[in-house]
Amino acid sequence: MANPTNLPHPTHQIRARQTPTTLTVYQAYPPSIALPAAQSHRFPPAWKRDRMTWIKPSFLWMMYRSGWSRKEGQERVLAIEISRKGFDWALAHACLSAYQPDLHADRDAWRAALRGSPARVQWDPERDWRLQPLPYRALQLGLSGEAARRYADEWLVSVVDVTGLAHAVHERVRAGDEAGARELLPEERVYVPEGGGRLGALHGAGVPAAGHGPGQLAGDRRGLRGRGGR
Repeated sequence: MANPTNLPHPTHQIRARQTPTTLTVYQAYPPSIALPAAQSHRFPPAWKRDRMTWIKPSFLWMMYRSGWSRKEGQERVLAIEISRKGFDWALAHACLSAYQPDLHADRDAWRAALRGSPARVQWDPERDWRLQPLPYRALQLGLSGEAARRYADEWLVSVVDVTGLAHAVHERVRAGDEAGARELLPEERVYVPEGGGRLGALHGAGVPAAGHGPGQLAGDRRGLRGRGGR
């Protein structure tokens, strides 16, 4: 297992493209949702408000999840700029998606917190330019109920289709052009939420390093199928 003190990044850290008032998250959708969303900067009626939707600040994790935006139902990748206030609200009302004995009194307490939280935090291995796992984590934030409604109605600033960028980076990766691929990647800087101390309660201590098998990660990708905004 990697020693977190020797890593280039803290094991759990939010990195995102950002401005003083916004940050960018990524989601992948079929064209029927993505194209009208990018045109109007709002989700169309086909977007289901009653489903949990997962937003990802990491561009490369989105590329991993969507297979460079070539998986069925994930053919278009959207860069969605949202307000920092909205994102911080979601973090402040979030619960870890997996039980952690050093953070929760017991499983019943965790389940109760999960039921009462409109947002869920997962930490999955960050990905390098070839989509290989790195020994530190990228955030996924699941939104449901009030959080999903606020996301769609209040937090959206702009929606841009970046599928062309995804394919351009992939072409350079396939050619083995690391410098060229990195040149195209969005700049993602460390994001510190308002009242950042809350993030410490959403880390999930004891998470194994990247390279462990499926099902061994706190808040891993189990159950992602069927979720909105994959």
